[in-house]
Amino acid sequence: MTATTDGSTGALPPRAASASESEHETTPEAAGTVETRDAATRAMERATDFLLARQDAQGWWKGDLETNVTMDAEDLLLRQFLGIRDEPTTRGAALFIRGEQRDDGTWASFYGGPGELSTTIEAYVALRLAGDSPDDAHMAKAAAWIRERGGIAAARVFTRIWLALFGWWKWDDLPELPPELIYLPKWMPLNIYDFGCWARQTIVPLTIVSAKRPVRPAPFPLDELHTEVRRPNPVRPLAPVASWDGFFQRLDKVLHQYRRVAPRALRRAAMNTAGRWIIERQENDGCWGGIQPPAVYSVIALHLLGYDLEHPVMREGLASLNRFAVWRDDGARMIEACQSPVWDTCLATIALADAGVPADHPQLVKAVDWMLGEEIVRPGDWSVKRPQLPPGGWAFEFHNDNYPDIDDTAEVVLALRRVRHHDPDRVENAIGRGVRWNLGMQSKDGGWGAFDVDNTSPFPNRLPFCDFGEVIDPPSADVTAHVVEMLAVEGLAHDPRTRRGIEWLLSHQEPDGSWFGRWGVNYVYGTGSVVPALVAAGLPGSHPAIRRAVAWLESVQNEDGGWGEDLRSYDDTAGWSGRGASTASQTGWALLALLAAGERDSKATERGVVWLAETQLPDGTWDEPYFTGTGFPWDFSINYHLYRQVFPLTALGRYVHGEPFSAAEGG
Repeated sequence: MTATTDGSTGALPPRAASASESEHETTPEAAGTVETRDAATRAMERATDFLLARQDAQGWWKGDLETNVTMDAEDLLLRQFLGIRDEPTTRGAALFIRGEQRDDGTWASFYGGPGELSTTIEAYVALRLAGDSPDDAHMAKAAAWIRERGGIAAARVFTRIWLALFGWWKWDDLPELPPELIYLPKWMPLNIYDFGCWARQTIVPLTIVSAKRPVRPAPFPLDELHTEVRRPNPVRPLAPVASWDGFFQRLDKVLHQYRRVAPRALRRAAMNTAGRWIIERQENDGCWGGIQPPAVYSVIALHLLGYDLEHPVMREGLASLNRFAVWRDDGARMIEACQSPVWDTCLATIALADAGVPADHPQLVKAVDWMLGEEIVRPGDWSVKRPQLPPGGWAFEFHNDNYPDIDDTAEVVLALRRVRHHDPDRVENAIGRGVRWNLGMQSKDGGWGAFDVDNTSPFPNRLPFCDFGEVIDPPSADVTAHVVEMLAVEGLAHDPRTRRGIEWLLSHQEPDGSWFGRWGVNYVYGTGSVVPALVAAGLPGSHPAIRRAVAWLESVQNEDGGWGEDLRSYDDTAGWSGRGASTASQTGWALLALLAAGERDSKATERGVVWLAETQLPDGTWDEPYFTGTGFPWDFSINYHLYRQVFPLTALGRYVHGEPFSAAEGG
């Protein structure tokens, strides 16, 4: 059978391996030394036991989703704005924020990263709310660092919006975001559907905030964060008029002038339309999009439109925000930007299947039951560009029916295919809907984005407002690879749509042999996603693209045998691509690519497996403080606490069993 990363019976029809492929294929017995195989087996078994023991009674897995302290700071600022900040919440948040401060007085946006200005400003303000004095040593050090880097005036727009809510910044000195944006037709540039769904859900409520320009009484001044107290809002220089940046800066000036003459009736109607748009997208659990930032801004916007805090929409929205809080044993309170149960559950199911857990194991069946219940069978924002496409996808979070995503849907289908369920017709029907939906979400260039079709407009990222990270959702190598892999497993490797996806992947390989990782860090993640997909789709291990990828992975392997890549590779590719301290998740990704490429008996693979076995903790886990997940490349990073478990386990399982363990066939 053609090699797949899933090993299911739904893969391509059997064919004989070519001579070039046979050169790279090995039997399990030939893989490494006996000692390495034994160590890998023991590590696999310990990791399996740990993961099985962590399943929720309902069938899902979820690890903590760690980001940075802006989530915690903005949660406190929201509560201050609404007048609901309480002492226990403030104390817990402050304890967490203080614990994240670096020795130089700053806060980073990811573990081990450099101090980041906007993050440091927001953390500082949150601690001032908690009662920390500007004269305290840790606060004075932070304030001095902030001033050295330009003060509040140099912060991102989002940070200055939060400060404007309390009069610490002038609304006139912020980019204008008119609520009339909601009326732009879908064919016009900069309509709300030109933005990625995460940006869209944030921008719509912020149009109301921008129009209302509320100011709550400031509980204290922030003069110590300005470089010039008498001139705290310096004028920013304009880019050349002939440049795109210059054009959009001048457009912003026009919008500021429009604000003064905007017809009141039109503006009021636009805000009400935006308010209805927000309410229509509130999920059953009260949240918006299953992610914290849109929920925060939606609550503020609706409150400004007159919704009392006791209104059901507001009450449920605030309750949903409380569910993002993770209380730690020491009393610290960390806010998750979102929660990842569907993603974690499908990855855990695949990992356990690869480790040899029987296909009809009750816990795998329970996981499938839960995933089947999470299928989204109603239209969402994606329907704007695909109105005739029947629904049938999965989202990332517990509740996000408006925004199923292509990546989760592909991985859920792969997971469902690994388990022998007592209701196979139900599973097959769900798989069929998922495959159909993913095929229908292919972009015109042959790739797949995460949430939308052809979300590639060049204009949103040019807006002065949009300086907070990626705001569009173009096709990416990792998502495209996961879809191609899933389609191959479903017997569609020769379908023209799959072939277009393969061509997209081959055309987007970097000159050094790697692939860019949009949703994971970074080139190691992209390469670890693409190589298994290409092999699943029928490319031999001898294919030039795969050989270049193998050579690149071997060239960036660390001396200790593992792989790691620092988030700074998004900002400095030449200096950091494939470089960083070894991590369990990134070592797992590299091994998945090498194993798929037929490198099971290579020295690089053996060294990587040994690194995983030797760094595993006695309880079957791995320690991984580094952030290996990506929200916005460079601007917003994630530490998925379950990544350190599922990806090493998947890699060890495939190493031990000689190929992806076929749970559906019973091994």
